[in-house]
Amino acid sequence: MLRIRDIKLMLDEVINPAGQQIETHNLEKQICRILRLTSNDIQQFRIYKKSLDARKKQLSFIYTVDVTLKNPNEEKRLKKLKSSKITKAEPYCYHVSPCNLAGTSLRPIIIGCGPAGLLAGIILAEAGLRPIILERGYPVNKRKQDITTFWQTGRLNPNSNVQFGQGGAGAFSDGKLTTGTKDPRNRKVCEEFVTAGAPEEILYLAKPHIGTDILLTVVENLSKKIIDLGGEIHFQTKMEQFIIENNQITGIIATGTSGRQTWQTNQVILAIGHSARDTFAALYEQQIVMEAKSFAIGARIEHPQDYINKLQYGDYAGHPALGSADYKVFTHLPNGRTVYSFCMCPGGLVVAAASEPGGIVTNGMSYHARNGKNANSAILVNITPADFPSTHPLAGIQLQRTIEQRAYQMTGNTYQAPAQVLKDFLQNQPSTTLGTVSPTYQPGIILTNLAELFPPEITKSLQEGIRAIDKLMPGFAYEDALLTAPETRSSSPVRIPRDESCQCNISGLYPCGEGPGYAGGIISAAVDGIRCAEQVIKKYSLLPA
Repeated sequence: MLRIRDIKLMLDEVINPAGQQIETHNLEKQICRILRLTSNDIQQFRIYKKSLDARKKQLSFIYTVDVTLKNPNEEKRLKKLKSSKITKAEPYCYHVSPCNLAGTSLRPIIIGCGPAGLLAGIILAEAGLRPIILERGYPVNKRKQDITTFWQTGRLNPNSNVQFGQGGAGAFSDGKLTTGTKDPRNRKVCEEFVTAGAPEEILYLAKPHIGTDILLTVVENLSKKIIDLGGEIHFQTKMEQFIIENNQITGIIATGTSGRQTWQTNQVILAIGHSARDTFAALYEQQIVMEAKSFAIGARIEHPQDYINKLQYGDYAGHPALGSADYKVFTHLPNGRTVYSFCMCPGGLVVAAASEPGGIVTNGMSYHARNGKNANSAILVNITPADFPSTHPLAGIQLQRTIEQRAYQMTGNTYQAPAQVLKDFLQNQPSTTLGTVSPTYQPGIILTNLAELFPPEITKSLQEGIRAIDKLMPGFAYEDALLTAPETRSSSPVRIPRDESCQCNISGLYPCGEGPGYAGGIISAAVDGIRCAEQVIKKYSLLPA
């Protein structure tokens, strides 16, 4: 198989003015030209990577493709072409070493059914270890009903919401799969998602996303695979405490629909997510070593999507090959803080993401089509342990909770979120009327002054940061843009240290994913789940057959 880099197609070569998809045809023409072959010489080709080049006024897509020839004398072809853009390529293959449970009756247990827990479960199941997943929340369809009820009525289910349940917090977001890591396991994660129903394009797009509407089906199918391979998933089952003997995990006490139950095990992957605050408190009481870590606080900013399209694409805005534009912005302030965008959702919604009664949390979500009227993104300020109210390892959670509860009180003890028109926020005056941007947040917003919500240094940093970003992306400080707050759950404020085998200070306990501080999104969390599962497999491989 040959890999060809840097193939360029203009927008009209992907979708022509008549709206026809002509990408495949034009890619094949380019491949034949580069390889000096005809289409009859090509058995098949597949896009390996696709990205938009917006650096020049004339936008284009840049491709890397893998080509299989009917007469695959690749060495001869490479020698003849002598191009650094053409190389041999080996198909990616992730291998799971098989294990058995013959030497023990103890099966591995995973706490949490988000991306980290699901991919850890798949790897352990593929290895033959029949993992058991305990999830405090509900199956994804029941969870969807509870979330819809909350958004429409303000009635919150503390165990079934945007944070808790099958699929984790990522299931009700944009389903973005971008990551800064180059770990080859990324490919394994995306392949599992495609097999479970995600669009194949996530394997090659530079900024892949699934969308909440499709992601819910993907989550169900990933779970089904674990069960089909001999695993179990127990919903509405909350881990209460570990049984620890001689610094070794020997069991779990959990409360489920049938009451309290003891599960015997000596290998536990702890994939609880960043919002399981009561679980972190229980772990602290059991002397699980943990430490405070930096995170970020801010608000969701909404612009008209057409406006963002114009800012990013200029005269090409609206071209059917482009879709809704996104952005990623950041700036370093003189005060040492960083203000940046996070979880940008083109054509998306700002959603209510609370998990505790009496507190307001916002997040962003979009469907696969990304065809909503507004674009939204979190605009965040970094927070360090020096900003926390104490040196306690869970002090960051206390800070989050204080802001969330203050927001709840500001809106009359409802789950309507405090919001402010950007022009007013930058001028330190409360908003009394909306501009041209209509809010998407349910169950509604209350116009106010967000300076009353955030600590003064956060308010000032957000104001300075937005002005600085506007210089980098002129037009970003659109005066009618709407800020809805607070965004407090972008990452975990806690880290549970672990060693090279991914175990913490308790043998057999593997802190995993976003909650314990080892990931920052769906892909990185899922990869960390795989990484922890590999360490568990090593333990079982040492058992007598």
